[in-house]
Amino acid sequence: MARATVGPASPDEATLGIEIARLRGLDAEALRARWHTVFRRKAPPRLSRHLLFRILAYRLQADHLSDLEPDTRRLLESSRSTDDLRQLTADLSRTEPRLKPGTVLRREWDGHLQQVMVLADGFSWEGKTYPSLSKVASAITGTRWNGPRFFGLRDKSYVAAQS
Repeated sequence: MARATVGPASPDEATLGIEIARLRGLDAEALRARWHTVFRRKAPPRLSRHLLFRILAYRLQADHLSDLEPDTRRLLESSRSTDDLRQLTADLSRTEPRLKPGTVLRREWDGHLQQVMVLADGFSWEGKTYPSLSKVASAITGTRWNGPRFFGLRDKSYVAAQS
């Protein structure tokens, strides 16, 4: 899709919020008209009002706050098929927060404090090394668990603290 702008860059974030609120107040027909103005072509007919709004709001934010990094843009543009994009999306969503070796993760489970040490090549729990947090979580609980979720690494507060 060609680079387009929703409107002139706003001088502050309050104005950005007002512009997004205006977009939110438009019905599907008005959003389609705005799409045509911004992208210089008709909106895909099957896009719901919600998706029209989200794409236009993204474009507005990208114009105001900056768009994708050039390396990310090149990577996406080099993807030749939807399968490439699906694989790329899966790979990017799988990335776990970077934990430094020596970090100790703690979690209470079944009334007992569980401590896991982050190693350069995995995770140590009760003297045994595991290749992933999910394997540790499974060993602790006896059932399958998403390791980062089990240890609270998917919480918004943890992600915000890492930023």
